[in-house]
Amino acid sequence: MEVEGSPWRRGRLLAFIAVLLAVVIGLHGLVPNRWGNLGSLVATFLPWLVLAVPVLILAAVLRRSALAALLALTPLAAWLGVFGPQLMPVEPAAYDLTVVQHNVADDNHDVEGTVEILLAEDPDIVALEELTSENLPRYEAALGQRFEHHTTQGTVGLWSRHPISERTRVDIRPAGIEASWDRCLRAVVQTPEGEVTVYVAHLPSVRLGPRGLAANSRNRSAELLAEAIAEDPAREVLLAGDLNGNLMDPGLAPLTDQVSREEHGFRFTFPSALPVVQLDHVLARGAEVTELKVLPRSGSDHLPVVAYVSLGQ
Repeated sequence: MEVEGSPWRRGRLLAFIAVLLAVVIGLHGLVPNRWGNLGSLVATFLPWLVLAVPVLILAAVLRRSALAALLALTPLAAWLGVFGPQLMPVEPAAYDLTVVQHNVADDNHDVEGTVEILLAEDPDIVALEELTSENLPRYEAALGQRFEHHTTQGTVGLWSRHPISERTRVDIRPAGIEASWDRCLRAVVQTPEGEVTVYVAHLPSVRLGPRGLAANSRNRSAELLAEAIAEDPAREVLLAGDLNGNLMDPGLAPLTDQVSREEHGFRFTFPSALPVVQLDHVLARGAEVTELKVLPRSGSDHLPVVAYVSLGQ
């Protein structure tokens, strides 16, 4: 006969918390992106919610609750259901282009060291953000030794070993941001495999505060970029940039509906000293990003990434 103080009766609050956490992890896509961009906030920290499992187990042991100990495993099961597939090993695939993407940081004083890290990957295309009037000439000099073709727009730039036949500004400035804000370009690169349209973008930053995640400007900028890509007649499109969000973030959904990438493993890029979230991406439409890797730390607060892209998909 069970009594109230038995291991299967104790710890019902802990058990409820465990089940609630499992529901949030497993059904994170249903968390509404309101009340301080709650959906985006959950998506940002979603990979790390599994760290609550050992805490719940320890609490269950201290409470001497078999019920809570058992249900403490449900968040782990939900987490594996979400992230398990991307942790499976994949075979290397053939690719046509190597694309390096990096937010170099406007206060990065080690330009030459940063460029050395990027060029070690022998890229065909380099996309950079946070270029300033002070550091741009240094990047042009350092990268110009390897790349004959390049274009810049505002604080973003593109270097290519293949000719650039078109280059235009893309206006993704949301309302309320000063007119000098200029963070997106579109370029057409003539590769041996054919024409590829490349967007380089840096979406507005997000901030965590007492009212939640301040991401409305980022979300609106993502919508404007998504509209530009949706209207682009190009068959093969690449987007390289600092999107200030991971691919599960509902605020980026209009954009990831247009360009995407299969995720394998975790590719955290920010902050560079102790990365906890991936903000830096290379995405594609009409092509495939077969692999994406994080590169060693430069003088930036972001880590660079390299993507291997297969064309003609």
